[in-house]
Amino acid sequence: MKNIVLIGMPGCGKSTVGVVLAKTMGYRFLDSDLVIQETDGRLLSEIIKQEGLDGFNRIENDINSKIKAERTVIATGGSVIYGKEAMTHLKDIGTVVYIRLPFEEINHRLGNLAKRGVSIKEGQTLRELFDERVPLYEKYADIIVDEEGRTISETALYIKEKFSEYSE
Repeated sequence: MKNIVLIGMPGCGKSTVGVVLAKTMGYRFLDSDLVIQETDGRLLSEIIKQEGLDGFNRIENDINSKIKAERTVIATGGSVIYGKEAMTHLKDIGTVVYIRLPFEEINHRLGNLAKRGVSIKEGQTLRELFDERVPLYEKYADIIVDEEGRTISETALYIKEKFSEYSE
């Protein structure tokens, strides 16, 4: 059975929904941001501060392109879509699900972007980042799930249903 790979903007609920989805399906759960921190030995925010965005994106791409998992829900960092090797690998090992939320809700949910370790260019607004990433999320997604108006449990059950249909 393939994995489920969750992509989307920071704050869309990939990790939260992912844990519930994994429990619902009897899958393992893996947060790729935690794998990056564990492998690299630094917090995401420290990697970005010390290596810059390009350095962080290289590290993220490298680590995500080597993830080994089976029957696992993988919650990725929002910037994973910048890594072609990572996305090729993740699509090879799983079904990619884009958790979509409108900009206004993302903006409402996010706090301090620097402390969260969000990969954003200096001077770039959250809106510009959103507009830049959405086409990439849509490009890589096998399934797109609109989370707006759904609870965490409802989103997880909806993903499970769509994944079952997609896997048939």
